[in-house]
Amino acid sequence: MYPPIFATCKANAGVTALLGSSPCRLYLFGTAPQGVTKPYAVWQAVGGAPENFLGDRPDADSFTLQVDVYADTAATARSVAAAISYAVETVAHVTSWRGESREQETKDYRSSFDVDWIVPR
Repeated sequence: MYPPIFATCKANAGVTALLGSSPCRLYLFGTAPQGVTKPYAVWQAVGGAPENFLGDRPDADSFTLQVDVYADTAATARSVAAAISYAVETVAHVTSWRGESREQETKDYRSSFDVDWIVPR
């Protein structure tokens, strides 16, 4: 029922070159382990809806995902964001760049973007 972002990214050599493969450091929001190796990324569904029809049940769901990348340098955060966006663009659409920032407490660099994904049921 949810977009296969983890499977899509784990199958992409560009992503795993940056985030690893065992484990792949792409986590559902709020589940990244304390002290995780950087860079890493988190994702969360921030919106979505069923593709409704008047005379039948929906055959797909659309989701908007927010992806946030954290790294020790701005260049690395940008590289990981580019790799993830490249990987998902074969099956979904990057719809916005949310910007970049630096976390006050951790001093991590963050790059963020949104992806719209239609998932067949």
